Amino acid sequence: MTDLAPISYSPWEMFLNAGPVVRCVMILLIVASLLTWTIFLAKSVELLRVRVRLFRAEQALEQANTLDLGEEGTRHNGIAHTLVMAAETERKRSADIPDDSEGLKERIVLHLERLEAAEGRRLMRGTGVLATIGATSPFIGLFGTVWGIMTAFTGIAASKATSLAVVAPGIAEALLATALGLVAAIPAVVIYNHLARQTASCRAQVADLTALVMRLVSRDLGRMQALTASGQVVRFGASRDSRSVAGE
Repeated sequence: MTDLAPISYSPWEMFLNAGPVVRCVMILLIVASLLTWTIFLAKSVELLRVRVRLFRAEQALEQANTLDLGEEGTRHNGIAHTLVMAAETERKRSADIPDDSEGLKERIVLHLERLEAAEGRRLMRGTGVLATIGATSPFIGLFGTVWGIMTAFTGIAASKATSLAVVAPGIAEALLATALGLVAAIPAVVIYNHLARQTASCRAQVADLTALVMRLVSRDLGRMQALTASGQVVRFGASRDSRSVAGE
């Protein structure tokens, strides 16, 4: 009597034996999974670099006494330098408006809030794909499973064979699509939540930078008011090389 070796159905063999529709669904889910991990690696490196730059910029602004020193300390720090230059540009444009400290602060705050929001959107860029993959992958896999089971039962009806050995391979190949859908969806959801937390941390650091910039602006305005009260006239909006003090 000859012993029959058991048939082994590996995932690769089930993929090769699946129908064209189910195979396309599997390929789509595999691509989605690879895209998820690619985004995870790329965004992790990006956010790590952003956090380092924000930390250095925060230290520079903490040590600065005026907005001019803040500009020098953040010259190579991306969003921090953008915030400082926005405040500097607004105060230069407001140089011809006398006694407008509160109005100047309000205009600078509005500008910095817009820049802060834009930076938050930039940090979240690319993560929307993860949300889409996490939400749709299980349903795409379920579609492949339903289609594969329909095909398997159609084949059973055509061959008029009801043996489990005939039914099982087709159903197993169809269920593989659901498994791949979960393999693509679960990491996408977890990675999306992780990156959202990291981005929220970076946005909090950007908000801290905005507060530090406004502190320097308020400090410079206080110095200007003190000089004005002492009988000196200061052109606050001029550059640091061309500021003139009269009445000495």
